Amino acid sequence: MMRQRGMTLVELVMAIVIIGIAAAALYSAMASLAGRSADPMLRQQSVLLAEAYLEEILAQAYADPGAAACNQRLCFDDVLDYHNLDDQPPQDARGGVLNQLAGYRVRVSVSTGSLGAGAASVAARYVEVRVSDPTGAELRLGGYRGDY
Repeated sequence: MMRQRGMTLVELVMAIVIIGIAAAALYSAMASLAGRSADPMLRQQSVLLAEAYLEEILAQAYADPGAAACNQRLCFDDVLDYHNLDDQPPQDARGGVLNQLAGYRVRVSVSTGSLGAGAASVAARYVEVRVSDPTGAELRLGGYRGDY
């Protein structure tokens, strides 16, 4: 008597159904990943924008060096001048509008405090930069500027 080799029609149909279910699950997982594929790029642009603003602000003097007051970012000369800055679209340090980042919004707040305790304490200003991307996600980045 010969042994049968191969698959029956029922086994073949069951294999196709199982493979179809697995393919559908894999496709739905890939579709959800593809839908969020721009998120890391938006996040990275927000980080770079926040870092650029924070670096510019922390490079300024702690206190007003005595120059005349100015409402334009180009002539900001101390950290407190940036308090309540709200740029949409963002601008470069010279005041030029960055049209490529028109969907982003940058807000800055500066608060006064101190670092350390007792006699070793140093007057400082905490600068917080908040960047909102086109999807509405917000990134916060902060740093201290000491009076030294």
